[in-house]
Amino acid sequence: MKNKIFFLSLILVIVIPFIFPLTNQNSSAEVYTSAKAMCVIESSSKRVLYSKNEEQKLPMASTTKIMTAITAIESGVDLDTYFEIPHEAVGISGTSIYLRDGERLTIRDLLYGLMLVSGNDASYAIGEYVGGGVEHFIDMMNWKARQIGAFNTHFANTHGLDEEGHYTTAHDLALITSYALKNDIFREIVSTKDMQITNEDGKVRYFRNKNKLLSVLDGAIGVKTGYTGDAGRCLVSAVERGNMQIVCVVLDCKPMFEESAELLNKAFEEYELINLSQNLEFEKTVPVNGGCKDSVKVSDIKACYYPIKKGEKESISVEVNMQESVDAPIKKGDEIGEIRIFINKDLLFSEKIFTMEDVKEKGVLQKIGDVISQW
Repeated sequence: MKNKIFFLSLILVIVIPFIFPLTNQNSSAEVYTSAKAMCVIESSSKRVLYSKNEEQKLPMASTTKIMTAITAIESGVDLDTYFEIPHEAVGISGTSIYLRDGERLTIRDLLYGLMLVSGNDASYAIGEYVGGGVEHFIDMMNWKARQIGAFNTHFANTHGLDEEGHYTTAHDLALITSYALKNDIFREIVSTKDMQITNEDGKVRYFRNKNKLLSVLDGAIGVKTGYTGDAGRCLVSAVERGNMQIVCVVLDCKPMFEESAELLNKAFEEYELINLSQNLEFEKTVPVNGGCKDSVKVSDIKACYYPIKKGEKESISVEVNMQESVDAPIKKGDEIGEIRIFINKDLLFSEKIFTMEDVKEKGVLQKIGDVISQW
């Protein structure tokens, strides 16, 4: 018997309104920013909430160090082993933690100097040690950017000083930051307000984070400031409230703290993170033709969290495509359907439906028994 296919379309507003209570919410006013480029995303879904010139390639100053830090952290080196600061790292132009030739510090120490006070000398020392040479470390940074999906980004140095071929986009930088914040070490460092480090000889350095939002914005967890003549004032910031994390990037923005705070607060006012698959009902078994069992269990849908603007709930719909029956033999993991969730015609989420067990064909005795029962 050939498998029969049926199509089931469920409109959430009619069938399962208890999942998403409907609200009448006026659409928000246009979002304003003086930044040359801006992008605000929700971290888990990567949905762009607000944007301006988000794909324009621009210099990003010391926000570069977000990639420097996460590349070093995920490189596999021991962050707490002391190593000797190379001569080339001493006296790098721009912001500095005043490293001394030959003193010994750990990568973890340097990461705090990198992210809290933006030490360019720290970035060079990290690249030299972790990459076995700064040029190779920059290659590592570019490889990780591609791995993350930041395809409109290219790094030419570890610190962000203006240089040809050193650029990103607001959207790419938001993706990089969202990725980095998944790392507990990175998150701990960028959310630290004050830090003291000590080199192997006992010299103490005190750092205070330049990111003012950590002290004034509810739920702020980082991330990095930046400034150069070409890039202007840049800020990557992140806030977490409840179960939602928002990342905001502004490039070339004079009131970077004020406008970032406004954008982040606005995002939390207008959006909420909803599990689209919560209480979604569909058949958890499918009839089996010619099998030693009459039905086979199928997979459930994993949690799918997505930021929804309050006025969008009535536009959510679900499509379930699943086979009406399947023919034995069946193997665990056979694909038999798909669930897709939309806002209007935009696909938000899709997941395949699979069988959860093996089902063999009926044996000879079972087939004989079927014939007898039919008589």
